[in-house]
Amino acid sequence: MMMSPWDRWYSTSCCLCCHVRTGTIILGVWYMLINAVVLLILLTALSDPEQYHLTSAELANDLDVMDDANMCIASAISLLMILICGMAAYGAYKLHAAWIIPFFCYQIFDFALNTLVAVSIAVYPNTVEDYLQQLPDNFPYKEEIAALSSVCLVLIVLLFISCILGFKAYLIACVWNCYRYVTGRSTAEILLYVTTNDTTVLLPPYDDSMGIPPKSAPPPYTTAMA
Repeated sequence: MMMSPWDRWYSTSCCLCCHVRTGTIILGVWYMLINAVVLLILLTALSDPEQYHLTSAELANDLDVMDDANMCIASAISLLMILICGMAAYGAYKLHAAWIIPFFCYQIFDFALNTLVAVSIAVYPNTVEDYLQQLPDNFPYKEEIAALSSVCLVLIVLLFISCILGFKAYLIACVWNCYRYVTGRSTAEILLYVTTNDTTVLLPPYDDSMGIPPKSAPPPYTTAMA
């Protein structure tokens, strides 16, 4: 019997030998914490712009690094990510497959963006050197990194991005397997098979069976008079 590629890669266990459902909950909570910290930093910067606002003179650029409008947009994105990650954790915990889909779509979008970055670096290798020149002078190990050859620098960056893409692909597979597990679990709870000998009867769901109108009662039994 031929198995589809999706069935070959399907597994109910993920990293640290935990269940994909548990792994999705941990991943959702971890992303929630990260975005909560980012949101807290952004809100603190908005409340005290004089302390956290970096100007162009500090980074040798002609424009401000992040104005209030960009910080508000970043705060809204962080709040949206907290909501999406919370939905994924709740959906995996309560076995609601539809709640996991937004987080899975975010993972696909993030993976596509990182893939485009890797492709752009491979096609235009000079972008790495241009990015190094835009870094501030007090950036750690800037001179040592700039002393490397362009080919070696591009290979190191591509290797680093490839490792990140591989890890992100594994997390995508874990969330997808959790979605399949939750979907299969819900389907198994709805459809009940009763097997007697060689006969299989498919019972309808409980809600549908309760909606079926009862049959009319048979006529009352009367004793026949001889």
